[in-house]
Amino acid sequence: MGARVKVCGITRRDDALRAADLGASAVGFVFWPRSPRYVDPEQATAIARDLPPDVAPVGVFVDPTVTAVQRIAAQVGLAAVQLHGDEPATLCDDLPYRVLKAVAVAGDGTYEAAARVPSRITVLLDARDPVRRGGTGRTVDWGVAADVAARRRIFLAGGLCPENVGEALRTVRPYGIDVSSGVETLPGRKDAGRLRDFFEEVARA
Repeated sequence: MGARVKVCGITRRDDALRAADLGASAVGFVFWPRSPRYVDPEQATAIARDLPPDVAPVGVFVDPTVTAVQRIAAQVGLAAVQLHGDEPATLCDDLPYRVLKAVAVAGDGTYEAAARVPSRITVLLDARDPVRRGGTGRTVDWGVAADVAARRRIFLAGGLCPENVGEALRTVRPYGIDVSSGVETLPGRKDAGRLRDFFEEVARA
């Protein structure tokens, strides 16, 4: 089986369904109000309702409270929670969701940061950006990412696009990949052609 693909920053139903049709295993809804890809829970609920059962709706949070995660997850019907701030990876220990924890790729410090994340939680490697918190379009050091991927299950993010995803997959060999800005025309608006090209490159790799 190839790498799982999560298409993040979904704000439109058509984009979510197109990603699902192309083979996405998950779509991501950003619930951080400062993000240009922010989607309100009501809109995300309507989109998630139409997803096929084998496509997981994932909520992306930045430094949330447990109460906020519980409320939004219950409303939207989230299958997983992605923590993309400075919160501890164990924030959702008592909640019945799969958890992804973003770790910034920053040289040798990446290994220690990833090692602090409990093994039951999936690490998502992304570019460091304390302001935008993802969706930067910047690639990470794939050599460092490959070393982490050899030790544990990871999702690879950071500047992935149709032009580089094949090389990224062959170099890093991650469990999954996360794409957002690399298949967009504008933040939160996916380009149908680039999305199709992305999945074709994933299949080739």
